[in-house]
Amino acid sequence: MIFRLDERLLFPDPALAEPDGLLAVGGNLSVNRLLLAYQHGIFPWYSDDTPILWYSPHERFVLFPQELKVSKTMRRVLRSNAFTVTVDQSFKDVVAACSQIGRPGQDGTWITDDMQAAYLELHQQGHAHSVEVWQNGELAGGLYGVQAGKVFCGESMFSKISNASKVALAHLCGMGFSLIDCQVYTDHLASMGARMISREEYIGILQGE
Repeated sequence: MIFRLDERLLFPDPALAEPDGLLAVGGNLSVNRLLLAYQHGIFPWYSDDTPILWYSPHERFVLFPQELKVSKTMRRVLRSNAFTVTVDQSFKDVVAACSQIGRPGQDGTWITDDMQAAYLELHQQGHAHSVEVWQNGELAGGLYGVQAGKVFCGESMFSKISNASKVALAHLCGMGFSLIDCQVYTDHLASMGARMISREEYIGILQGE
């Protein structure tokens, strides 16, 4: 059953999500609603031609920082100082770059203007963060997401130069989070150690169990 949200600040039990993870429709992207969603393992994912759709997948694609796999080639890149890494220095630019990167099998972007504005407000209130990777003073790659306790809920990443997004992820793994939620499976992240866990295990980690 798909639930329709109204102005009340609440979500249905995530366990009631459809097989594809779709849980609810509607509501808004206010800071308080977004924080409530992430605290309960729910995130928005929609496009300009749909209402706001809220998902809570039955399995989560996650990366435990201590399980990060770094290839020999990547170790050389990290040691080479070819890139400079910063945190929360260009959040808006990272989100914009993520929205503009073409992705196989994807027509357009789910990072709509409303989404960009909502996550910028989350960032300004200290709840959303970015990792920026620079080369020769230019933004070469990066990622952004929402902090929910000790969990980093990754929203998107991009790379304009080979290995830049991997550098961003490696840096994120050293920032003290107990878990990085990657949300959607990709071969790229799987090769770096990300794996599936159940929603129950994920929510347990969110709640510090």
